[in-house]
Amino acid sequence: MAMESPLPVRNGVNATRLRLPRTGSWATVADYLLERFGHVDPEGILRRFDEQQIVGLGGTPLTRQTPLGEHEFIWYYRSLPEETPIPFETRILHQDEHLLVVDKPHFLPTTPGGRFIQESALVRLRNQNGIDDLVPMPRLDRATAGVILFAVNPQTRGAYQMLFERREIAKRYKAVVALQPGDGLETGRVLQPNGGHSQVKTETELRDLLQRMPLVFENRMSKVKGQLRSIVEEGEPNAQTLINVETIGTSHGFHSGAEVALMDLEPHSGKTHQLRIHLASLGLGIINDAFYPRLWDLAPDDYRRPLQLLAHTISFTDPLTGAERSFSSEQRLTEAPSAQ
Repeated sequence: MAMESPLPVRNGVNATRLRLPRTGSWATVADYLLERFGHVDPEGILRRFDEQQIVGLGGTPLTRQTPLGEHEFIWYYRSLPEETPIPFETRILHQDEHLLVVDKPHFLPTTPGGRFIQESALVRLRNQNGIDDLVPMPRLDRATAGVILFAVNPQTRGAYQMLFERREIAKRYKAVVALQPGDGLETGRVLQPNGGHSQVKTETELRDLLQRMPLVFENRMSKVKGQLRSIVEEGEPNAQTLINVETIGTSHGFHSGAEVALMDLEPHSGKTHQLRIHLASLGLGIINDAFYPRLWDLAPDDYRRPLQLLAHTISFTDPLTGAERSFSSEQRLTEAPSAQ
C-alpha cells in the first residue's frame, strides 16, 4: 500500500518524499540535508526548518535540531523553477466520476519532472479541474502525442490500473516514416542490437518490407535508469508489436514533398520506446525521432518538427460497469499523407 503524504497537493504538485539514512556521520536531519543539497541553497534549507515546511509522517514538523534516525521519511514542497510555457493545450475527450480521458499534445510531458513542473499534463489538469487525486494510467513520453487515461477516484483507481497490469487494454498507435532519404530524415538506417546504425536499407528493400506487412516484430529490450535510450539485448523477446502500413503518399508537413508511409501499430507489450525501437530496427525510423536509430545532438524544441508518433486509440472493458469503451485521438500527424 502506498504511503500517504501528510502534505496536500499544492499548485497541482505533490510534496516530495525523501528517505533518510538511519545512521551516519550527521547528527541531525538538517546536517544531512545541508551536505546533500547545500550546494543549491543552504539558507533556503534552514529557512524551511524554521518555517515548519519539512515534516515527517503524520505531519510532524522537523526543526534544525531534529536528530537523524528519528524519522525514516520526510516530505517537503520543491521550489518551482520558472518555466517557458508550452504553446499547446490538452483536450478533454471524456470525463466522469472515475476517469478523465485526454488528448495530449506533442512536447508536453505527462507528469512533472526536471524543468517541466507546471508545464505538464498532470499539473495542468489538476489545476484546471480541481482534482488533486488525478493519476495517469500509465503515461506517454513527452515526445509522443495522443490518448491518456487518468484515474479520478482513488477508491476505483486500482480496478483500472489492473487492466494495464493484466494487459487487458488494447492500444493502437499511428506513426509516419519516410521512404526516401532527405535532409533530417534517417530513411533506411537500421538500429542494431549494439546501438549502432551503420547498416542502411535501400528504398527498394523498404518497399519490399512494406509489401510483406502486416508483420509481428519482437525483440528483447531494457531501460537503464539515467540513460536516455532503451537498449536492445540478446535473449528471449519481451517486446512485441504488430506492424502494418495504412497509406503511402506525400508529406505536406515540414518535410513537404517527401514520400512517406502512415503506419498502424499494435503493441502487445509496453516497454519504454518500444514502437520507436521496433520501427528503427526495420530501417523505418519514425520521422523526427531524436533518439532512434541515431541519438541527435541536444537542441531546443522545434515545434515545427514533432515526433511523428500518436497514441491513437485505447479500448477496454470497463471493470466497474462491464461496458465496452473506446477513445480516439482527434489529432493528426503533421507529416501524414492523408487523414487518419
